[in-house]
Amino acid sequence: ADYLDNGNNKMAIQQADKLLKKHKDLHCAKVLKAIGLQRTGKQDEAYALAQEVAALEPTDDNSLQALTILYREMHRPELVTKLYEAAVKKVPNSEEYHSHLFMAYARVGEYKKMQQAGMALYKIVPKNPYYFWSVMSLIMQSISAQDENLSKTMFLPLAERMVEKMVKEDKIEAEAEVELYYMILERLEKYKEALDVVRGKLGEKLTSELQSRENKCMAMYKKLHRWPECNALARRLLLKNSDDWQFYITYFDSVFQLIDESWMPPAEEEHSLEGEVHCSIEQAVNFIEERIAEESKSSRPLRGPYLAKLELIRRLRHRGCNDEYKLGDPEELMFQYFKKFGDKPCCFTDLKVFVDLLPPSQYTKFIQQLLDVIPLAAAAENEVALPGDIKALQQHLCVVQLSRLLGIYHAMEKKQKLAVVQELMLRYHHGLEFGKSCLKTELQFSDYYCLLAVHLLLDLWLEGEEAAVWQCLTLLEEGLSHSPSNAQFKLLLIRIYCRLGAFEPVSELYSSLDAKHIQHDTIGYLLTRYAGSLGHYAAASQSCNFALRFFHSNQKDTSEYIIQAYKYGAFEKIPEFIAFRNRLNSSLHFAQVRTERMLLDLLLEANISTSLEESIKSMSLNPEEDDIPWKDLRDNRDLTVLFSWDPKDRDISEEHRKLSLEEETLWLRIRSLTLRLVSGLPTLGHTIQPKNSEKTAENGVSSKIDTIRALLQQLEAAVDSGKKFLEQKIQYPVLGPPPTRMAGFFSNGSCQCQTSLFYLVSDIYELDTNGLEDSAEIQERIGNSFKSLVERLTDLFNKCKGDLIEVRDGTLKTHPNLLENLVFFVETISIALWVSSYCDSILRPFKSNLQKKKKKKKESSVAMPPVFTHFLDYVTELQTLTSNVIDHIKGLEIILTALKLEELSLKDTLLLQEEKKFTKTVQGKVQSSYHHSVQEIGELLKKRLDTIKKLKI
Repeated sequence: ADYLDNGNNKMAIQQADKLLKKHKDLHCAKVLKAIGLQRTGKQDEAYALAQEVAALEPTDDNSLQALTILYREMHRPELVTKLYEAAVKKVPNSEEYHSHLFMAYARVGEYKKMQQAGMALYKIVPKNPYYFWSVMSLIMQSISAQDENLSKTMFLPLAERMVEKMVKEDKIEAEAEVELYYMILERLEKYKEALDVVRGKLGEKLTSELQSRENKCMAMYKKLHRWPECNALARRLLLKNSDDWQFYITYFDSVFQLIDESWMPPAEEEHSLEGEVHCSIEQAVNFIEERIAEESKSSRPLRGPYLAKLELIRRLRHRGCNDEYKLGDPEELMFQYFKKFGDKPCCFTDLKVFVDLLPPSQYTKFIQQLLDVIPLAAAAENEVALPGDIKALQQHLCVVQLSRLLGIYHAMEKKQKLAVVQELMLRYHHGLEFGKSCLKTELQFSDYYCLLAVHLLLDLWLEGEEAAVWQCLTLLEEGLSHSPSNAQFKLLLIRIYCRLGAFEPVSELYSSLDAKHIQHDTIGYLLTRYAGSLGHYAAASQSCNFALRFFHSNQKDTSEYIIQAYKYGAFEKIPEFIAFRNRLNSSLHFAQVRTERMLLDLLLEANISTSLEESIKSMSLNPEEDDIPWKDLRDNRDLTVLFSWDPKDRDISEEHRKLSLEEETLWLRIRSLTLRLVSGLPTLGHTIQPKNSEKTAENGVSSKIDTIRALLQQLEAAVDSGKKFLEQKIQYPVLGPPPTRMAGFFSNGSCQCQTSLFYLVSDIYELDTNGLEDSAEIQERIGNSFKSLVERLTDLFNKCKGDLIEVRDGTLKTHPNLLENLVFFVETISIALWVSSYCDSILRPFKSNLQKKKKKKKESSVAMPPVFTHFLDYVTELQTLTSNVIDHIKGLEIILTALKLEELSLKDTLLLQEEKKFTKTVQGKVQSSYHHSVQEIGELLKKRLDTIKKLKI
């Protein structure tokens, strides 16, 4: 066992063998040997050995634990349940084995068996937790039941009765048990009963979370629409803590609900269960004013009361009545707020919510008013006035962010914008003074100046200023050198490099972000969207692996979390874990990565290192099966991960999100159907059945071609939907979601090529079933298909021609679309070759049969059917075309290597001398990345060329 712990698996196997020589039947030694075998890659031997031991139904703890470890490593948790089922039968009173059995069921999600195992445990050892394990398993059955009705009429009422029994017998001990009771009542929509539980004696046990009882009461009052109670409770909690924002929201919601219902407090008795109720705007106004007056006496400044006043003004304006309540002018209130909190980084995000209250005509005046109260000092008369300390710097930064948000910078001319960029960079460099003592992991105080300057330059780039984008990269790389942990710099660099078609620098940037766990799903798209499409195949493989490793381990990890939650009685977390697992399983990104990863593997390996058939088999791909949950696809991408200070009309909207999800789903459908069509090729292999025999339908091949034809129709439909979608000509904001590769796929002709290749498969199949005689028409059709395919592929190649990077007026311009077209060309030619090898497998036997006939008849004049010549010409032309593309790529490599970037004049840019070195670095990175892409594409095409040479019949 020590050897296994230290990872020395071979020694472990040897030691186990020695032991087994002496004691032939030592179960535990056999299992330890099996673990060694499993870890050295001999899965089959390990499994056989483990089953030998399992068949004897061991009951010693060591063997059971060792087998559990082994089965877990084999990802076969269902075998653990069988193991403990047998052990429990032999040792029926073992608490330990029963609880192991319960946890084994939990790992595989067998909720009904969990419920039974829990009750069996409670009968042996009547401890409360075991009883409630059983109750929780009933709730799990209700959550997982497909039939909503069943869960409301059977599982939940049964769970409720089980808990009520414990309540009546006064056996409720722990907080978790009360939580569970509350959860059941809430799911049954018995809100009144749930409220009584929380407010009653049982509710006193709810102590582990702050305000746990109050929050649960509030939730029930809202469900029951008991606004007086909502209001009184929120009021009471705000008196205790006037900085708790959620209760201000509830307080306002309830006040306006009560006004709309014309509710009046009863004359004699209490207003409500929770005490005094406010039901008029006057009371609300006075209440907020009192909170502000009280705040001025508090030892630390509180933001809540001031923001609540702005929130109230906003709601009153929304209702069309504000002026009569004399709450003050929002502009003045925001100004006062800035004076009080302007040096805090949160000041901007606080005010951002309320800028709609300012009339646009007042924007410039408002910004000037803020600037006037910041202590800035200029060294000489016409120099920029700079802050003297971090406080003043924060205040100034807040104003700059507000200026961007109010659209003041957007309205400027190019010249003014450039002047602002210069000023912002000056302030950035000056601000670095304050951060000299910062650790590497801390951000510099003035980082946002640099980021805002880059946003302004991005505006200019989108307006057609080519040079601006290089300045963006320069400033970001410089910023990163001073603030190596700034994630915003890295994310923006990733986006810009990708837009320029340079993937190489991105891998390193992304890995330095050190994305953890769920982030592989939320920001992984930044990586996986571009790696493959820009020709970085190795990096694409790696980035897909990162993501897939996370998604696959999530399955295993979630079961562990659930088991821990049972052990510690954190029942309310269990449904959350299940929801989390479902959210990841139906993640759009997961489905995309799975599909693209398989297409990529086929592209790199099929018919190169292994046959297409073996590749598809190793991925257990099947054209009939579709494992993507189309109805439940969840878009978990974080599209606001990049900071943006844009006004609402320029920022990413809900509409953009919807459209992006629609586009991603359409593209995924096209990719997934392509993958399934390719995976159907090997199933059509030549059948050695006599023609016209009854059996062809039975041995399934004719149904396989039906599958292919059905998928082809679906692909046509998906392509049509895709084209319709693109007709809308949607432009996402520059920092919004990146568009898919769909537009390129249609416009460069790859789509038509790939579809007609699959139609060709159908024709060749027809030729195969009809034989060569009397099939002149099909042969001609196939001949024409070959011709038009060569034309289409040549067209596609022409769309790849041109310089990838060119120097124009001293500025670099990249053409990422040419690179993406090249990548599509490689993919399309690969599909063409897979289809050709299918044609080859069909035509070869025909040819050898003809030659046999020829020999028998000893005639030299047996005419060769035209299809052979067609196919030979086609293969020869494919070979010539591929050679031409390889030569073109060599040419690109030479041009890229010879490109002398030093000679680029960086005249008329605002860069200082030390910044120019960053420009050199940036341009070098882009050049090197393009070079790398072209090399990888070239290598792959050379391998494909070798496979063409084998296709001569």
